[in-house]
Amino acid sequence: MPTGTPIIPETITVHLGEPDRPAPNVTVPFVDYVANVASSEIYPTWPEEAIRANMLAQISFALNRVYTEFYRSRGYDFDITNSTRYDQYFVNGREVFGNIQELANELFNSYIRRAGSVEPLFAQYCNGTTVTCSGLSQWGSVGLAQAGYTPYEILSNYYGNDLELVRNVPVGEITDSAPSPALRLGSANNQVRILQLRLNRISDNYPNIPKIPRTDGIFTADTENAVIAFQRTFNLTPDGVVGHATWYAVERIYAAVKRLNSLNSEGIKYNEVSNAYPGVLRIGDANIGVALLQYYIDFLSTYYDTIPSLTVDGIFGENTRKAVLAVQNTFGLVVDGLVGPQTWQAIQDAYFGIIRSIPVVFREGSIVPYQGTILREGSESVEVTILQQYLNFISRYIREIPSVTPTGYFGSRTRAAVEAYQRLRGLPPDGIVNAIVWGGIADLYSDLYIGNR
Repeated sequence: MPTGTPIIPETITVHLGEPDRPAPNVTVPFVDYVANVASSEIYPTWPEEAIRANMLAQISFALNRVYTEFYRSRGYDFDITNSTRYDQYFVNGREVFGNIQELANELFNSYIRRAGSVEPLFAQYCNGTTVTCSGLSQWGSVGLAQAGYTPYEILSNYYGNDLELVRNVPVGEITDSAPSPALRLGSANNQVRILQLRLNRISDNYPNIPKIPRTDGIFTADTENAVIAFQRTFNLTPDGVVGHATWYAVERIYAAVKRLNSLNSEGIKYNEVSNAYPGVLRIGDANIGVALLQYYIDFLSTYYDTIPSLTVDGIFGENTRKAVLAVQNTFGLVVDGLVGPQTWQAIQDAYFGIIRSIPVVFREGSIVPYQGTILREGSESVEVTILQQYLNFISRYIREIPSVTPTGYFGSRTRAAVEAYQRLRGLPPDGIVNAIVWGGIADLYSDLYIGNR
C-alpha cells in the first residue's frame, strides 16, 4: 500500500509470461528495464521528442505497477510481466539501442502524474495501428513530433492538460509495505493512519464498513471495528488485526475503488500519504506548515551547498523566501518563491532520500533526523526509544522536564515530558511529537551534550 511519495526502485522483477502462467522471473536494474522496454516497443530512428514521450509513458506505467504493488498485493513474487496483454514488452537479454540507453539514463528517474495527485499515472498506450486505445498512440506520437510538438505536448495531447512531469526522483530499495509487527488495538504509527484513511475511502463504496472518526494514527476501538467489518466483507478472519493478508486486501480494494490502475484514476492526494502537503505557502504566512518547511530546508542545507540554513520560527519571511528560491534553483523547479505541490514534494523527496541512509538508532551525542512519523501517547517504536533517551538526558539539566525510562512505549510519563518541553519553548502543550518538536528536542539534547562534555 503506498504510504508516501514514490521513489524509483533500484531494481524491478519481471515475470516472463502472463501473470497466472508458469514462467521465470528476472530482476534487473530499473534503468536497464526502461531501456529494454523502449528498445522492444519503439524505433530508435523516431524523432527524439516522440521517443522521450513514449519513454516517459513507459516509465510511469511501470512505476504505477510498483507503487500500487499491483502484483505483490495479489500474492505474486514479481512487479510486472512482459505480456503486452497486461503490461509492457520486455525481451530478456536483448541488446538495446545506443540512443535509447542514453535517454534511459537521463529519464529513468522521472515520471508523469495528474496535478494534485501523488501516484505515477497509469499511462496506458498502444501502437495506434493494429491496436488502438484511449491512451497514447505510439505511431501517432511520431506524427505529433514531426509537427513540432514537445514531449510534454505529445503526452498532454493524449493524457490531458493536467499533467505534471516529476524529475530527479530519489532512487531506493522498494520493500514489502505490509506492517511488521501486525497492526492491532494500541498500535500507533503512520501505517495506522494510512490504514484509517484507506478504510474510510473504501467505506464510501461499502457503507457497511463504519467510518473512523479520527484518522490520527492511533489504533483505537473505532479502527478495530472498521477492520473487523472489512475482514467480514472480504472473507478474511475477522480478528481486527492487520497483518499481511488484511493489509494487502485493503490495498487491492482501495486501488479498485480509486481506480489507481486506470487512466481515469481518482488519484492519491497529498493528504492521503504520511507527510501531507499543507497547501501553497508564501511570504507572509505563519503556521505549522511553514515551520515544517523550514525544518526540512534547514536539514537539506547541511547536504547542499546551494541551500542556506534557516531558523525554524514558523514565519515565512524574506530569508525563507530566499531559501525556497535556492531550493527551486537546486532542483530545477520553477523559481517563483512559492511552495506549491512540486516544490513541497521535491523538498520531501530530497529529505527522505537522505534520511533513508541514516541508521535509526540511538548513539550517544548524535541526533537522528525526524523520520516522518508523528509520535503521541500510545506510539511504540524505536523512534520513541530515541525520543525518550533525549528527554531523559535533558531532564538532568532542565528540572522542569521530568525523566523518563527508555522503553519504546509512549506512555503518560513521556507525554508529560514532551508537554513540559513544549511549555518551555512556548509551543502548544499537546504532547504530540511532530517534526518541529522532534527537531527541537534533538537539538536541545545535542547542545546540552556538547556543552557538558
